[in-house]
Amino acid sequence: MSSHPFVYLASQSPRRQQLLEQMGVAFQLLLPDGSEDAEALEVVLPFEKPKAYVQRVTSLKLAAALHRMKSRGLPAAPVLCADTTVALGGTIFGKPDNARHAQRMLSDLSGQTHRVLTAVAVGTVRKHAHVLSMSHVRFAALTRQQIKRYVASGEPVGKAGAYAVQGRAAAYIEHISGSYSGIMGLPMYETALLLREFGFKV
Repeated sequence: MSSHPFVYLASQSPRRQQLLEQMGVAFQLLLPDGSEDAEALEVVLPFEKPKAYVQRVTSLKLAAALHRMKSRGLPAAPVLCADTTVALGGTIFGKPDNARHAQRMLSDLSGQTHRVLTAVAVGTVRKHAHVLSMSHVRFAALTRQQIKRYVASGEPVGKAGAYAVQGRAAAYIEHISGSYSGIMGLPMYETALLLREFGFKV
């Protein structure tokens, strides 16, 4: 048995929830309310490198979630946060603003190998632990019509780099090197290592 009955998951991502369930880890959602500007945490700083960006954002998310837990008077338990970003060279590809933005992102990624970086943090008031997963994904050369059809499916909405590896985009991916679950948004191996530090039997 873990010394904690569950972990708080400070993420709205259904994929992260699915991956925690796959690991057999009990969790409760700890999401921001209307008083928090969660999107502001993800703003890229000038000249910020992808690795520094994703690690900084994850640390900010953890700090905000721990404060949320305390201010709501919730039972103390470890909090898990994660952030995923796509990078082509030094350019960070976050979530697309709209369909046109998604098309532009996918056009840039077409025929290229890009990096997917997912940072994970688990923490309590007294202890924090962090890990970074980096994978490489190569897209086939996409036609304009393929990109338009994919964007019209709605799948790119809310996805870093405007695609979901576990969805329709898999038909366009030539090669993956690294962590498939990390590309989805929560690298299972690295996350398991962190959770074990907090007493979870994963």
